[in-house]
Amino acid sequence: MAGRLFIPPLDLARLLPDLCHDAPLITAANLSPRRPVSQIRLEGGAARLSPVFWGLTPPWLTVLDHAPHCARAESLGSRRMFHEAFAARRSLVPVGGVYVWKPQPRFKQPFLVTRVDRGPLLLAGLWCRYHTSLSEHADSMALITVPAAAPLAPLSDRLPALIAAEDAACWLDPQTPLPTAKALLRPAPGELLGAFPVSRRVNDPKNQDPACAHPTGPMLRWSDQEI
Repeated sequence: MAGRLFIPPLDLARLLPDLCHDAPLITAANLSPRRPVSQIRLEGGAARLSPVFWGLTPPWLTVLDHAPHCARAESLGSRRMFHEAFAARRSLVPVGGVYVWKPQPRFKQPFLVTRVDRGPLLLAGLWCRYHTSLSEHADSMALITVPAAAPLAPLSDRLPALIAAEDAACWLDPQTPLPTAKALLRPAPGELLGAFPVSRRVNDPKNQDPACAHPTGPMLRWSDQEI
């Protein structure tokens, strides 16, 4: 699962030249769920970057602690919590990496999963809107996860689905047929991603210093024999 995100300053203009900014990108060294995060969604025919609460809170949800921060791709069509948002309100969350924890005999070792070239990742998400009054509303989202590809499976059984920049418009468009959108939810190519160990400071979400994302060992790639 994706329980923490690494969001450094990102060159989104190069990745998505037509992106409009309603607010600056929210950056964080160690972002945990139930915090504001930046998402890209389609509004008025344009892709827009805006803040959103990380934890899907549909209007009928009464207990905020039950707001899921992730949704399994396999359950999008069957669970009431997700199916309407998947059909009409898909989004992207731009990040630099995702933290995962590998079980060890005495502790769990945190790793940061990133692109091998350390470029931005666009994570697949879905969102909903809750009207707090006639004139005010709150938006919330959940990331969509898929089974991790074999090279990274020893670190985590699931990872957020990645959407390529060239598929962003198709993914965000609510007119895209659902089978086409769902076909984009697949494990990332093994050669695209790598992972390196980081300090256990990242275990505490209160720690937000850059040291959380600094490598403490070499990057492990798909060509390595064992992770």
